[in-house]
Amino acid sequence: MALFVTLWLAGCSEPPWQTKDISGLMPPLAFELVDENGKDVNADQFLGKSTLLFFGFTHCPDVCPTTLARLDAATQRMDEAARDDIQVLFVSVDPRRDDAEALREYTDAFGPQFIGLTGDKAALDELTRRYRVTYGYGEEDSEGNYDVSHSSAVFAFNDQGEARLLIRDSDPMEAVVADLERLASGA
Repeated sequence: MALFVTLWLAGCSEPPWQTKDISGLMPPLAFELVDENGKDVNADQFLGKSTLLFFGFTHCPDVCPTTLARLDAATQRMDEAARDDIQVLFVSVDPRRDDAEALREYTDAFGPQFIGLTGDKAALDELTRRYRVTYGYGEEDSEGNYDVSHSSAVFAFNDQGEARLLIRDSDPMEAVVADLERLASGA
């Protein structure tokens, strides 16, 4: 009888996340930034939907477009109801070049669930410290161009703004889709 109860209870537990579970390891979603329409926004305005948070910049030659395209591909594999519950917040750490218009144009290329945000250095530093993310600027060339180093990780929060997952570019697409569907279902 004890074996039956143990097996029954084991069957009732949630399966583990397929990407990196960060529940309880990272603080809830919190920020005060400017959106791609030039309006001041805070994290509370994005509650009610599962949120993916990614740091980058619009002039990024590889990591940002690849990561955002991958997130778009993952959400396109989800059913419509689950897809509608996902929003992607793309936080530019290059506010000098990424004004509201540049952010809007960039995120529009990936879909309506992608929203561009940025802020001044103090706001960006506060947010990146909160999630233990670093960024830095390279040397300017003779034409004023420069690179920005940043993380490629995506933080996933549930609809209440609680940190749940860290999605890395090495995670298989099937794992990302499965976890996003589970997140959208209220996990």
